[in-house]
Amino acid sequence: MQTARVVGNVWATRKEPSLNGLKLLIVEPYDPNTGEKSKAIVAADAVGAGIGELVIVVSGSTARKALKKDDIAVDATIVGIIDEVEVEEGEKG
Repeated sequence: MQTARVVGNVWATRKEPSLNGLKLLIVEPYDPNTGEKSKAIVAADAVGAGIGELVIVVSGSTARKALKKDDIAVDATIVGIIDEVEVEEGEKG
């Protein structure tokens, strides 16, 4: 799992049929220890997240299991919306 911030929406009128009905969002992985951001990715939304929210993202087979579909073309899924992050000063992840 990793934390990320939702930075945008994706609309695709033509796509793999297994993606029909899924909300797709652009998320930017974020390290709460350092504040460092990583390259943005597209993730399926399983929890109703919105732009600007800090979220929990899973990837790989876990992303498909979170959607309860093993045969879906997804490798990242938002599984939680974060209310607060607390990191002790000096802690390294």
